Amino acid sequence: MSQPPIPEHAIRQVVIVGGGTAGWMAAAAFARLLNNGYTHVTLVESEEIGTVGVGEATIPPILSFNQMLGLDENDFLAATAGTFKLGIEFVDWGQRGERYFHPFGRFGQDLQGVHFHQLWLRERSRRALPDIAEWSMSAMAARAGRFGRARPDAQSPVRELFYAFHFDAGLYARYLRGYAERGGVTRVEGRIEGVDLRPEDGHVRAVTLADGRRIEGELFIDCSGFRGLLIEGALETGYESYAHWLPCDRAVAAPCALPNPREPDPFTRATAREAGWQWRIPLQHRMGNGLVYCSDHLADDDAAAQLLGALEGELLGDPRRLRFTAGRRRESWNRNVVALGLSSGFLEPLESTSIHLVQAALQRLIALFPDNRFDPAERAEFNRQMRDLYEDVRDFIIFHYKATRRDDTPFWNRVRTMDVPDSLARKMALWAGKGRLFREGYDLFSNPSWVAVGLGQGTVPQHWEPAVDALDEHLVAQALEQMRAGYADTAARLPSHGDFLRATAPSPLAPGLTGGTGSGFDFARQGATPGRGPLL
Repeated sequence: MSQPPIPEHAIRQVVIVGGGTAGWMAAAAFARLLNNGYTHVTLVESEEIGTVGVGEATIPPILSFNQMLGLDENDFLAATAGTFKLGIEFVDWGQRGERYFHPFGRFGQDLQGVHFHQLWLRERSRRALPDIAEWSMSAMAARAGRFGRARPDAQSPVRELFYAFHFDAGLYARYLRGYAERGGVTRVEGRIEGVDLRPEDGHVRAVTLADGRRIEGELFIDCSGFRGLLIEGALETGYESYAHWLPCDRAVAAPCALPNPREPDPFTRATAREAGWQWRIPLQHRMGNGLVYCSDHLADDDAAAQLLGALEGELLGDPRRLRFTAGRRRESWNRNVVALGLSSGFLEPLESTSIHLVQAALQRLIALFPDNRFDPAERAEFNRQMRDLYEDVRDFIIFHYKATRRDDTPFWNRVRTMDVPDSLARKMALWAGKGRLFREGYDLFSNPSWVAVGLGQGTVPQHWEPAVDALDEHLVAQALEQMRAGYADTAARLPSHGDFLRATAPSPLAPGLTGGTGSGFDFARQGATPGRGPLL
């Protein structure tokens, strides 16, 4: 059987500059989706240059990326010392002493076309109600430290258990490297010291390594980190700063031992501090910790001391310091260079969007993959979509700061009283009146996410939509109680998070997760499936 002819203007050589999470995600995606017989992918990285790692916590769309690659979830988790993530617990954000949970998935069930949070708002005016998180399957499982997978035909609330992952970013890059190299990607070790531009149009023609080797390409993917070796260093694309709204510009990170190695929490924690916030990400073998802060309000040494003083276990490595400006490149795709990850921009890791922004850019690049004529319309559409996505994520992160009621430090006074982008101001005004939320464009965060943060930080709407009043209040009250009981009962029947990991994906790096189930949970009785674990 003859091979189809190669398209006349097909891209033959793709060069990825930089490894790390972004580089190897791109390499793995190309190995899977550009396996056409004529497009060759080369990744250039240097072991001399460390990688920042674009995050250790993720959001649910990563499941579709893993599925696209055909990864076995248990194998992936074991190889990356990963754990499950059901959402983010926020501590001291609305006011000191308060906490709330932003779960994955939805709150409750809509009734007759009326959004659940509208039902909750009216019911709250009639009687004392628990936190809206009690109507979330993911939140209730997280509160109990439990996890499970749903059978395809599951009818119980466990089908509403949405999740993502925590994992070691270095191990994830290594895992994807193996996948990509098996798929035909060529890795070249070397430090890039020169970039050759075509004089006729300014496109990148080749990169030159320190030893004189020259790597030519037609399409270049810049995964070189904050410095943006190609997108900024060679093409001078420019940067749009979001620092006015997101003034945190420093981070210090340090790993520590898990306080309870047998039962890592199935959620990320973000704790507000005097001039920023601290992350806490439990893996199978360690805890990831970091403090994101504003250098206008906190000195670097004081930030490091604050982080180290808050660790819950033995320090396992030297603290790493990062400097950044929140924002994005004015164009993610300039000439024949597409920037991914930190080369493209950086938004705070507050809602774990860094890896998703890489994934989203790859999805769009594949959908708009060019030929060697580089149609300006394709490039413009890619840049428009990425701009909209960055601005959507930007607004949601700003909302966390603007919605605070804290006035106890200069930093929190600053963000509480700042002006916000018009796009966010409109959304906040609609929320404040009757709890109305509308998705548009390329919004990443659905309405339940805005509900979680809005209610969690104490910005309760003044009223609810009139459509709620057409529903019988007694029937609504009964439905709410049935839903809440169903979530609580289902959570109680799930295995502990640690038990689930021990049964399905224990990492060899995590001795605390080897051995028996510990709690006596009967996996056989609950329908355990080889290689998958219990299904409910």
